[in-house]
Amino acid sequence: MRQLIAEGKTNKEIAGILSLSVYTMEAHRGRIMEKLNLHSTGALVRFAVRNGLIS
Repeated sequence: MRQLIAEGKTNKEIAGILSLSVYTMEAHRGRIMEKLNLHSTGALVRFAVRNGLIS
């Protein structure tokens, strides 16, 4: 899931790939962003690139 989020995929896309509900995916993404103190998907993607989660 982290890889898909880091690639900038939407909650709907990830939910479809992982057979989760969109609401579950929104909750997961929200908790990750809250823990990392990030406020946008762009910031989340930049964090992933800087920390070697994606290339």
